[in-house]
Order: sequence, then C-alpha cells, then structure tokens
Amino acid sequence: MSVDPSYDFHGHTAVVTGGSGVLCGALAAALARRGAAVAILAHGRLERARDLAERLTADGARAIALQADVMDREQLRVVHADVNRHFGPVDLLINGAGGARPEATTSPERPFAALPEAAVREVFDLNFMGTFLACQEFVGDMLTAGSGAILNLASMGAVRPLTRSVAYSAAKAAVVNLTQWLAVHLSQEYGPGVRVNALVPGFFLTEQNRFLLQEADGRTFTARGRRILEHTPMGRLGEPDDLVGPALFLLSDAARFVHGTTLAVDGGLCAFG
Repeated sequence: MSVDPSYDFHGHTAVVTGGSGVLCGALAAALARRGAAVAILAHGRLERARDLAERLTADGARAIALQADVMDREQLRVVHADVNRHFGPVDLLINGAGGARPEATTSPERPFAALPEAAVREVFDLNFMGTFLACQEFVGDMLTAGSGAILNLASMGAVRPLTRSVAYSAAKAAVVNLTQWLAVHLSQEYGPGVRVNALVPGFFLTEQNRFLLQEADGRTFTARGRRILEHTPMGRLGEPDDLVGPALFLLSDAARFVHGTTLAVDGGLCAFG
C-alpha cells in the first residue's frame, strides 16, 4: 500500500496542548494545513494561540484556540466538551505543554540544596502531570472510536539528564516512561487501535530555554549554548519545522506499527560520544 508523503489528516480532530509555544504552534499549524480540525490549547499566552487560530482559519483551515491549565482536570474537561461541540470526537493528541523555570534550575547563586520546593513541584507537575491529565481526559474519545494517536513531547533531558535542570529532566524522563507504559496498557486492556509515542527534541531555541542558551543581547550564546553546539554533529540548534515531519509521521497511518517508541530529533546529539 502506498503512503501519501503529504499526510492527509482530513476527518481528524486534534488537540495540541502548549499550542501557543514555538514548537507546538508549528505542529498545530502543520496538522491544520493538512486537513485536521485543530484545537490549540494555551494557558498563559492565549492571545498568541488565538492569533495562530485566526491565521489558519483565514487560510481555510479549521482551528480554534481555547484556554486551559493542563494541571487542572476540570478545565480540561470543559475544554474537551468545547472541542467535541466544535469538531467532534478527538482522535489525535499532542502533549506539548511544559517548560523550565530559572527558580527550579541550579546556578552558582542557587545550589541544589537551596532549590525551592514549590518551583521544583511546579516544573515537574507542568511537564509530567500536564501530560498525564491530558491523556486521561482525551483518550476516552479514542477508545470509543477504536482508533487514535497520542504524541508526547519529551526532551533531551529524558535521555541524558541536563546539568542544572533537575526538575525538568526528571519530569521529561517520566513522560517517556509514561509513553511506554500507556502504550502497553491501552493495547493490553482495549486493543491495538490507539497508539502512543514520544518525540525527544534536541536543542531548539524557545522562550522557555532562552535564558539558558542565549545572553541577554539575544545574539550571543552562553557557555552552555556553545557546549551544546559543539556536541551537536549538525552544528546548529533545531528549528520548529524540523519537528513537523517526524510528528506527522508518528501521528499518521504511515506509523501504524510504531507504538511506545521515542524518536529523537536532535541533529545527532544522542549519537555524540
């Protein structure tokens, strides 16, 4: 059977958490432009998500922006009902909400023993519980239909714990573990119709990690940023479009036998000894 490399998602309804961010915004737009009805979920930057939805709609795509805190199951329940009312049952879910905080990151001024518990819990909960709760909320539509795909965004910190980013790395490692566990659980308990996979982006410049990779001038790399480039064989940071192809593959029928796996999109960083 031939597979259309353009990936046609007409007839699908997708929810993208963290859709106001650079990376997930690109994924939401890619799905919408290929026919999916897309609900872009955002919490703190709703206007950016609305702007994206309006641009996509103006181009003839089907997209809405909705506000939801992924750490609040009741808010997710309300948003779920809105998505069903607008587009019908959800069969694609991208869990991209997450990020780091300086307060949960070690530094010469903030040693490990002095990391504030509240900041560590917030970062861990945003990245792990935000993924866990969204899976809980939206998987029911997929199980009822007998088909669907979940894509969780992890991080290089899940594979190689990142210096300084203790809470973020631990949370993303938990996301990878959840991806594997949920893939097995859903297949064993409900059948093979719903697939669960994860992407591990290498280093992409985002608003959440800019403080770690760039100096305040926005042009000069920090010492950490320079080390990352030195250890990335392709010699550059990732760009949002670099994630689009791998994400569309994992969400599409082209990956119909890909389940419980984690795909690194990292310019060769994992391969560097």
